[in-house]
Amino acid sequence: MHKNEVLIYWSREDKIFIAEVPKLAGCLAHGKTQTEALQNVNQAIQLWIETAKEFGDRIPQPKRSRIAA
Repeated sequence: MHKNEVLIYWSREDKIFIAEVPKLAGCLAHGKTQTEALQNVNQAIQLWIETAKEFGDRIPQPKRSRIAA
C-alpha cells in the first residue's frame, strides 16, 4: 500500500468507482467497488513510480495526512 492521497468517486456515466491520485499526474484506476478501485490504483501507483524512475522523472512526495488523531 502506498502513502499517496487517493480520491475515490462514483462515475454515473460509466457506472463504476474511479480512484485518482492527485499528486501523480494521470494516475487513476477504476473498479466495480470502492475496494476494487483502491486495489487497482495501488497497482497503478507502483507502475507510475517505476516508470518515473526508469525515465529519471521527479516523483512527488506524498502529502501529509488530513486525518487527525
